[in-house]
Formats: sequence, C-alpha cells, structure tokens
Amino acid sequence: MIRIGSMQGRLVPPIDGRIQVFPGASWVQEFPNAAKAGLTHIEWIYDDDSAVTNPLCSEAGLRQIEHDIAKYNVQVISLCADYFMVHGFLRVTPEQYEANVQKFLWLIDVAHRIGVKRLVLPFVDQAAIHTAEEEAVVIQLCDRLAPALAAQGMELHLETALGPKEFRSLLDRIPHANVKANYDTGNSSGIGYDPAEELAAYGERIGSVHIKDRKQGGTTFPLGQGSAQFKKFFKALVACGYRGDFILQVAREESGREVESAQKNREFVEKHLTEAGWTWN
Repeated sequence: MIRIGSMQGRLVPPIDGRIQVFPGASWVQEFPNAAKAGLTHIEWIYDDDSAVTNPLCSEAGLRQIEHDIAKYNVQVISLCADYFMVHGFLRVTPEQYEANVQKFLWLIDVAHRIGVKRLVLPFVDQAAIHTAEEEAVVIQLCDRLAPALAAQGMELHLETALGPKEFRSLLDRIPHANVKANYDTGNSSGIGYDPAEELAAYGERIGSVHIKDRKQGGTTFPLGQGSAQFKKFFKALVACGYRGDFILQVAREESGREVESAQKNREFVEKHLTEAGWTWN
C-alpha cells in the first residue's frame, strides 16, 4: 500500500489567494474531502499560535480533531511547523531562541495528542541556512529536541535548501536516529538540484517526501508542468529503499475542485511509483 496524504489547506478553497496557510474554519471539511480523494492522511500546518485560528491551541479544538480522525479514518501523522520560518532559531537573540525552543517542546506534546509521528521543520526561504555558524545552531537544536521527541516516539524531519553534499555533511553531524531529512521535489527543482545526486548523497536519511513541482528559479506549477524530474526522482527513491509516505504539497488549481485535483495528483504519484518498481505490499 502507498500512503499518500495532503498538506493542509489544499483540500479546501484557498484563503486570500495564499498557496499555503492554515485553512481557518474550513479545516473541518478537509477530513471528509481527504477520504473522498482516497488519501490516508493530512499533514497539519502550525503557522499561528492563536487558539481562535488553530485548533491545536485549545482543548476543544484538539477534541474536534480527534473526533474527525476517528469519524473519517484519515490520520494526522505529520505536522509542518511553518511557525518557525518566521519565529525561527537562526539570526535571533538568545532569548528569542529559548522562547522558540519552549514553543517547539509544547508543540511536540500537542502533536503527540492527535497521533502525529513526525514534525517537519523548514529551514528554507527566510529561514534558510547560510553559514557554518547557523549549521552549528541547527545541530545544537536537534541535540536539544531529540530526547523530547524520542520520549513521545516521534521524529524530526529537516527541510532545507542545502545542496546534496552540504545536506549530507549536516546530517552526518546529527547522530540522532529520530532526526531525518524531508525531501521536497518542488524545492529541489526550483533550485535546480539533480534528484539522483541528492538521493545518492543522503537517500537513506530521508524520512518523508513532499510532492510538488516548480519551474527552476520560479514558482509552483501543477505536477508535470514544472522542472521536477519525477521519473528520475522516483526511480532513485525506490532504489534507495524508501518505504515512507508522501504528502501532496501541490499547486493550487481550480477553486472548488480540490477533491478532484487531489485524486488526480494521488494517481500521478501512484503511476510514477509503479513505473519506478515500487512493490505494493
């Protein structure tokens, strides 16, 4: 079985034309829509700490999430911590760093409550790693978070814009088994990386995959219309033994047809995996 889920927000009409943002009050509709699209799970977005905005921040909200998971048999096994792209760990004061560490430790406990198994921490765009000193901060952060994650049976997946050799070097200095790499097909195609080189460098440390397509140097496009080398990517991914799941983090298409788009994108992934030799068991 291939486990394919959706990044939160992609299963309902966009808010204010934004590509990725927590979908406000419409999040409750994502569970039945995911089930209709044949998806197994949703990757939650944490980008705001308001109890009004995100149900993770209230007891009533958490109970509602638990209810919908059980009702629709759609899991929340991963969480993307976009909050820390703005309130980050790099280029901040020691006081800000410590406050964000405490926020992340709280997020681990809350995410565990709804069944999350991994937290994706983005170091891209304004939160990208640029220097050796910033790499050292990331290593220190992983040392700090890994025990708390292990206590809850959870993993931390790092999403970066680093090149293949640089990312491998960083991972080699993070010995924790529960700290892995998140691979994003759109980020890599947008920068112009070769997926075969990336997976040859650190494929065995990949714990999760975001599926999207971007033009090199440009923005997100529907799957197959950007620069992502999907055939090469899936072949290399299967060859390195990846057996995890996939999150559709795709471009927005026609508003109101989110379920149909999710079905089409799920089938796109299934087709490429089959052609790459994925074993269905």
